[in-house]
Amino acid sequence: MAEFNLKRGYDIRISGEAERDIETLPSPKKVALLPSEFPGIKPRLDVDEGDQVKVGTPLFHDKERPEIKFVAPVSGKVAAINRGERRRLLEVVIENDEQKNVEQNGNRDKKNIEKMSREEIVSQLLNGGMWPHIRQRPFSKIANPGDVPRDIFISAMDTAPLATDPNFIIEDVKEHFQFGLDILSKLTDGKIHLSMTGKKEQRSAIFEQAEGVEKHYFTGNHPAGNVGVHIHHIDPIKIGGDFVWYVQPYAVGLIGKFFKQGYFANDRIVAKVGSSLNNRKYYKTVVGAPISTFIKEKDLNDEEQRFILGDVLTGQKTSIKGYISFYKHLVTVIPEGSEKRKLVGYFRPGMDLPSFSRTFLSSILKKNDKFTMDTRIFGEHRAFVQTGSYEKVLPMDIYPAVLMKSILAEDIEEMEGLGILELDEEDIALCSYIDLSKTNFGALLRHGLDLIEKEG
Repeated sequence: MAEFNLKRGYDIRISGEAERDIETLPSPKKVALLPSEFPGIKPRLDVDEGDQVKVGTPLFHDKERPEIKFVAPVSGKVAAINRGERRRLLEVVIENDEQKNVEQNGNRDKKNIEKMSREEIVSQLLNGGMWPHIRQRPFSKIANPGDVPRDIFISAMDTAPLATDPNFIIEDVKEHFQFGLDILSKLTDGKIHLSMTGKKEQRSAIFEQAEGVEKHYFTGNHPAGNVGVHIHHIDPIKIGGDFVWYVQPYAVGLIGKFFKQGYFANDRIVAKVGSSLNNRKYYKTVVGAPISTFIKEKDLNDEEQRFILGDVLTGQKTSIKGYISFYKHLVTVIPEGSEKRKLVGYFRPGMDLPSFSRTFLSSILKKNDKFTMDTRIFGEHRAFVQTGSYEKVLPMDIYPAVLMKSILAEDIEEMEGLGILELDEEDIALCSYIDLSKTNFGALLRHGLDLIEKEG
C-alpha cells in the first residue's frame, strides 16, 4: 500500500454535475457500435445489412488480430452499416427485437475459474466480445491477447471535469467485482494495482474490501485520477518493451458478470452532465444505446449546444442522434458559445471566467465558484511558446514542452527518453487547456506514439 499526495494539477470548476440517482431505462429500439472509438484496429465486417444477430454475435473483428471481436449488445436485425469517406466504417446499427437471445459462451462459477488456464480465460474473453475492455500502455490500445503484461492497473477514481464517480456506479456490479479481479489475476504474473481516492469518506467499501490487489491512494487535483499518473508513480513503464494493461473498474465487474452468466455483459451506467441540461442524473442502459433515449429536446436550455462523449477535456464531439460509447460513461452538453468579440474584451475583469494564470478577478473573488463554460478557445493558433506553466498541471516527472518539440522533430530516441511511452492524450489535456498558443498537445502526442509504433 502506498499514499500519494500530488501537488501539481488543476481542477476545472465547471457547473452541471449529475445528481447521484440512477434511473433504469427501457431497452432501446436500436443500438450502434462505433469502430472509430477503438484506436489501432482495422475493422472487417462479419455481418451484412438484414442479418439476424444475438447478444454476443460478432459484428466485426480486427483485420490484423482477427481473434479480437466486437459483438452485438442486443439481439435483432442489422439495420444499417454506415460508412464515411473512403468507405471508412462508422457505425453498425442494430434494430433491437427485445427477445434477448444470446450467444452462450459457457457458464462458469468461481470454483471452475480456479481450474482454468490462462489460455482458456483469454479464449473465453475473446469469443465473448469482452476482450476490448482490456487495454495496454503504452499506446492506449486494445491489449494483445498473446502478451503477458508486467502488471494490471485499475483506477477507481476519476478527477476529470464532471466525471462519473466510479465509487457510485460500481454498486451496479458489486456482486461481480471481486470475481472479475480473480479472473484478471490469472492473466498476469505480476500485480494488480487498485488506485483509490485518498479521501476515505468518498471511497466505496467494494474497493476497500477487494482482495488479491495492491491498494494505493491518490490525493490531488486533476489529473490525479488518471491511470497514466498512477502507473508513473507506482511503477513507471520502462524503455525497451515494457508494458502494462489497464481496465476500468466497472468493466472488471462486467468481466465477472460475463463469466457467471456465460454471455456478453452489455450493461452500462452513463451520466448526462453540463450546464446546457435542465436536469442531470445517471442512467442504466446498454452499450451503444442512442443518446436520445435519455436526453430530450425539452431537457436543453441553450439555443446551441455541444454534445460530447466523455468529458470536456478529452471527449469526442457527437450529437443528440449519437450513441453511447463503449468506454465513456459520460455525455456532456455545454453551450457552443458565440465567437463574436466583446467590446474592449481585453480590459474586462473576467468575473464569469475561470483563470489558471490568475489573469481575471474571478481567481480571487470567485476562487471556489463553478462556472458555466462553453466551447470558445479565446484566441487562435500561434507560434509555440514555452511558458513554464505546463509542468504545473502534469504531476509526472516529464517536461511536456520539450517532449512536444522532440515529437515535432520526429526524434524517436529523444521522445522515448523524455517519457512519451508513459503518456496518453488524457494525461496532457490540461496542457492544451492552459496553452496560450492553442497547441493541441493530444494530437501531437498521438502523432509521436504512432510514429514509434510504426517504427517498431
